[in-house]
Amino acid sequence: MSMERWAEVALHPVRLRVLRAVAGTRVTTHDLAELLPDVPHATLYRHLATLVKAGMLDVVQERKVRGAVERVYALPAHGAALDPAALATATPEDHARYFTAFVSSLLSEFSRYLARDRVDFVADGVGYQQLVLHLTDAELHEFAAGLNALVGPLLARGPGDGRIPRLLATVLMPADRPVPPGDTHTSAHDSDTTKGDD
Repeated sequence: MSMERWAEVALHPVRLRVLRAVAGTRVTTHDLAELLPDVPHATLYRHLATLVKAGMLDVVQERKVRGAVERVYALPAHGAALDPAALATATPEDHARYFTAFVSSLLSEFSRYLARDRVDFVADGVGYQQLVLHLTDAELHEFAAGLNALVGPLLARGPGDGRIPRLLATVLMPADRPVPPGDTHTSAHDSDTTKGDD
């Protein structure tokens, strides 16, 4: 799938929520309607059809319920993520647009959480923070492998047994390097940021 088509399909707030709801499990349309109660049924059906047509969602089973055909959905074996080769061709403007959609989706999820009748960060395990890790490339790869090994088995767990869906979002990128005290060899970028002090 091309970068443009993937972005057009996946980076829609409702479709992002559908993909998150299906991740790691199998759900029916009825299940999704209960998981996304604020989404009208007609709208939900339309977005499901779009995701299936784009190959980002599979119909893994069809069964008759009260004379109607009920579909069971799951993510395809390759997942719903963009192909790395296509991602490599994205421009900075593309990434800015995708990241904006990603952050907007998080804001929407967080707003829905805050609108609940009861909000308890401690009891609900809610938190957000930024950390700076000083890592070599090898240490970064080791960290990523360890994180994947930890999260992977958890993603395979489906709903039930008292489990509550919990959203974990990750962002990892290089941070600006602080200039050591006494270092007079500042970069052009560093120089630009101090011009307003003159």
